[in-house]
Amino acid sequence: MNQNKNIEQNKSPVRNLGTETSICWLRRDLRLEDNAALYHALKGPHPVLLLFIFDKHILKKLENKMDARVTFIYQTLKTLQEKLIQKNTSIIVKYGIPEKVWAEVLATYNVKAVYTNRDYEPYATKRDDTLAEFLRSEEIAFPSFKDHVIFEKNEIVKADEKPYTVFTPYFKIWNKKLNTFYTKSYPSEKYTSNFLPINELPFPTLEEMGFGLSLQKFPKLDFEKKLDSYDKKRDYPALDATTHIGLHLRFGTVSIREAAAKAIKHNAEKWLSELAWRDFYMMILWHFPHITDKAFKPAYDNIKWRNNEVEFKAWCEGKTGYPLVDAGMRQLNETGFMHNRVRMIVASFLCKHLLIDWRWGEAYFAEKLLDYEQASNVGGWQWACGSGNDAAPYFRVFNPTLQLQKFDPKMEYVYKWAPEYNLAILPLPIVDHVFARDRVLKAFKKALK
Repeated sequence: MNQNKNIEQNKSPVRNLGTETSICWLRRDLRLEDNAALYHALKGPHPVLLLFIFDKHILKKLENKMDARVTFIYQTLKTLQEKLIQKNTSIIVKYGIPEKVWAEVLATYNVKAVYTNRDYEPYATKRDDTLAEFLRSEEIAFPSFKDHVIFEKNEIVKADEKPYTVFTPYFKIWNKKLNTFYTKSYPSEKYTSNFLPINELPFPTLEEMGFGLSLQKFPKLDFEKKLDSYDKKRDYPALDATTHIGLHLRFGTVSIREAAAKAIKHNAEKWLSELAWRDFYMMILWHFPHITDKAFKPAYDNIKWRNNEVEFKAWCEGKTGYPLVDAGMRQLNETGFMHNRVRMIVASFLCKHLLIDWRWGEAYFAEKLLDYEQASNVGGWQWACGSGNDAAPYFRVFNPTLQLQKFDPKMEYVYKWAPEYNLAILPLPIVDHVFARDRVLKAFKKALK
């Protein structure tokens, strides 16, 4: 309600501001093609303007003022603007607190409807609920659409209408329901003549938002060429065999429907199952929003974590004395990416070898990963810890040495990211594997009595 008051205090009483307009509010769907909300807006009764808000609530949490994700969004919006200029329109880009930005927008344009695609993270759902309540009071429609998942919320549930909490039966139904209807694109780009004609609008600069331009290289959107060999090569981090699509799915520079359709085209079921995992974790977060900071299985909140800050720092810096762990953390720190197999190994190592709270690792990944999505990241960390739904049992402890022998036997990945392992004198392990395994089993067993 406080947010509503902020909107009301800032809005202008003048509502007859010219052409009746619809706003399509972009958030994590930064594209003109195959965009559900944009399609419905352009097919609606009013000309359309796009809006993007650099949300102060989110940006203020980013300690790194050269955060590459902000640069990626900014550059993507600039590319969108170039396309829109050719169509005699523009995008409104604002920096601020959403409720105050909306007051400005409604004071400037005669808005009759706000279209958007749904977001399932706890902060986003509260933000959207607040805006919906206010818009309703102003008799402004606020239709929302499913766009960045194939199936959402209650679309795949058990016979008793309760959510699946185990992936395998969920995926069985997910895959069965998947058909051309769910992968068919929205031809939003066909209706761009329905944009509101306006002159180009200025952007806030990165500097005005307190950020600098990152020189980080971003992955290309060339995932299709990786699909045929994905199943056989995906577990070997030295190979460039994964699709690097995560960043593009996170910010919606590619449609999930396009991704699924290409997976079907190439019969890439293993990769398709990774898209299903993303849906699954998004569904879990929507049903169980408490998992962002509490264990899915409550008993795991009884674990007595060691939380040794010196050892955590060594893990963050890739100085644990375990080659695959160190290489993975160096890759993350340098590129904002880490191979998925290695993500599981470093997460298991932090929780089980060092007995450090999974929330510490989740927060570090949130800071560093270009493709960070709260649902998948929380889900993955709780899986590694054993505290999540469909989790590995607590007594399953990855042996990082055996994982290295299996997935990087020639040390190609390790030598690239942690070259000191190619020297005569090797770093000493921060903890003995056998000792660490015994310690964590005792700690977990005691907590789970």
